[in-house]
Amino acid sequence: MLEASNLECVRGEKSLFRDLSFRLEAGACLMVQGANGSGKTSLLRMLCGLAQPAQGEIRWGGEPIRKLAEDYRGELLYCGHAGAVKDDLTALENAQISATLAGAPVDEASARQALRQLGLKGREDLPARVLSAGQRRRVALSRLLLEKRRLWVLDEPLTALDKAAVTTLCGVIDAHLATGGMAVLTSHQDLPLAADRIAHLRLD
Repeated sequence: MLEASNLECVRGEKSLFRDLSFRLEAGACLMVQGANGSGKTSLLRMLCGLAQPAQGEIRWGGEPIRKLAEDYRGELLYCGHAGAVKDDLTALENAQISATLAGAPVDEASARQALRQLGLKGREDLPARVLSAGQRRRVALSRLLLEKRRLWVLDEPLTALDKAAVTTLCGVIDAHLATGGMAVLTSHQDLPLAADRIAHLRLD
C-alpha cells in the first residue's frame, strides 16, 4: 500500500498544494490531473523519493519511504515526461540498456517482444533518432513490460501517442493492476481504464 499524509509542496515562496492525502491499494490506479504548474510532476517526484515534501509523509507498506531507501526503490518504476531514449542507440538497445541500468537485465528476445507488443515491430533495429515522437515514447514505455516492479509512477505517459498506442498502453496498465500492481500517473486526458480500478486526484 502507498499512502501520502498531509503533503505540502512549496516552490519558491508559493505553496502549490497542501494537506494532500491519499491511499493507494494493490490493484488500483491514481490519476493525478491539474493545470500546468499545479505541482503534478512535483508530487510524482516526491512519491519516488526524488524530492522532499515541505510537510507530510509518504509511506510504503506502512513504513516511511525515506527509511526504506533502496528497498522501496526496488519496488518502483518511474517513467518521466521526457523519457530516457538515446538517439544513437537502436530501439532494441535502448530497451535492453534501460532494463540493465534498472538492475533487471533482459535478453534480446524479451526486449523485442516488448517493443512489438507496443507496436514497434520492424523498427526494433532502427536508431532512435529516426523514430517519430510517438515511437520514441513507446520505446521508453517498454520498461513497463521488462522491469517487474509493483508500483509504476508515470509522468504524462500518453504524450505523443496515437489512439491505437493509447489503447495498447491502457491494456498494459490494466494487466499490471489485475495482478496486484499499482500505478500513479499524470495526464491531461482520461484513460479508458476500468472504473473500479481508477481514482482521480485534482491539484487545482
